[in-house]
Amino acid sequence: MTSTGITIAVSICLYFTTVAAIGEIIYAINAGGLAHVDEYGVRYRSDPLEGQIGVASDYGRQLMISRVSPQDQILYQTERYHHDSFSYDIPVPDSGRYVLVLKFSEVYFSNSRQKVFDIVINGQHTVVRELDVFDKVGRGTAHDEYIPFIVTKGKLIVNQQASTFDGVLNVEFVKSFYDNPKVNAIYVMRGTLEDVPQLPPIPGLNLDMDSDGLSDDDDVEETPNRRRKTSGVPVADPYSTDDTSNILTPILVALAIFVPTLILLCKL
Repeated sequence: MTSTGITIAVSICLYFTTVAAIGEIIYAINAGGLAHVDEYGVRYRSDPLEGQIGVASDYGRQLMISRVSPQDQILYQTERYHHDSFSYDIPVPDSGRYVLVLKFSEVYFSNSRQKVFDIVINGQHTVVRELDVFDKVGRGTAHDEYIPFIVTKGKLIVNQQASTFDGVLNVEFVKSFYDNPKVNAIYVMRGTLEDVPQLPPIPGLNLDMDSDGLSDDDDVEETPNRRRKTSGVPVADPYSTDDTSNILTPILVALAIFVPTLILLCKL
């Protein structure tokens, strides 16, 4: 085999390995844009809200979006925004673990506190509060939000809070006093965060800072929970395999048998 043939074979192998690493995609749309297949093989449908609500914009096409491959620029260059709150309905018919991935890039404003909005799931769970994309990553830079959730026995569990679930995940982008809510692309994947491809780090980012821009030594004053609507007491993860009672039970049984036997032998 020639060197060219070996290179092609290796490239194909790496491509399918990358695609296989991602979880099962059950829903994907390119907000404000046309259908697209990304570098991981995810097939995004064209925007289902086209002609129904909000405004589709490709203003971002004049920018080269950082942190994104040339193939997937379009996912962060097109967007849907609205002058009021708007939402997408996503069918999730089966129980299991999932991750909602929301893609954003700020392509218009050049300062913080110009576009700020909340993201709420099913009117119950405020999963992102006061999202300011520019404040997080700057202008013309990709930013993803990852929201793990669980569906089980007619319940939706997000951040250990449960609500009734009818098979449809409603993702709402809630308008605030700072301009209009927006989104660039959305997908829902069956799996966990470990199965989701992550954006590369931003060059020059201080790795000692956490996602809020605070170092481990900074004193943080906790603010009251401003969840839009509480969903009751925290709910245990029904898919968790870390139940310590399952580990301790056989140990306790063994001790219960061993100790009396040892005493009996000592009396002989």
